[in-house]
Amino acid sequence: MSPTVFSGGGFSFYFFSREEPRTHVHVHHETGEAKIWIEPEVAVAQNYGLSKVRFGILMKVSVESA
Repeated sequence: MSPTVFSGGGFSFYFFSREEPRTHVHVHHETGEAKIWIEPEVAVAQNYGLSKVRFGILMKVSVESA
């Protein structure tokens, strides 16, 4: 099960409860997906298909929603 924790700007933020111990969130958009580390600092773990522009929008949406 992967609960959605936030949706906005065409992005859905979700997690898998038993995937791995390091805190992170997955992000889905119709143009691609990303995995973002949350601890020890916010950083990109993986990016699958999101353009630089779309990724910039993703980061803006995530910061504004925090």
